[in-house]
Amino acid sequence: MSYSAETASHLERAATSLRAAQLLLANGLANDAASRAYYAAFHAAAALLLSRNLTFKSHTGVLRAISLNLVKPGILDKRYGRDLNWLAELRQTADYGEIRNVSTQDAEEAVNISAQFLQQVRRLLDADKV
Repeated sequence: MSYSAETASHLERAATSLRAAQLLLANGLANDAASRAYYAAFHAAAALLLSRNLTFKSHTGVLRAISLNLVKPGILDKRYGRDLNWLAELRQTADYGEIRNVSTQDAEEAVNISAQFLQQVRRLLDADKV
């Protein structure tokens, strides 16, 4: 399927962020892996919203728009909405936690969730269900 240049750019950023998260995790950098996993999901979410001609300037706006426009109508399973919110909270700890750190187990889960979310976004875009 052909995407707009902006949608394609977000999908490429999502894929690159996911690869970075995997590399960081493999090298024992849990905080950085969790942060990159969030950004992979964030860019995938932005691509999905763009496919519906919806754009937002803030992370909170993207998360809310996913919930309102895709989760509530049943286009995207509720678990993805919960997962996105969890990834956003985890990123806050990873980037700004001061004395708190992301565990390796949480970083692994974040990378897996992000990969699943990106895969689901691609399925929806390719099926043109949005």
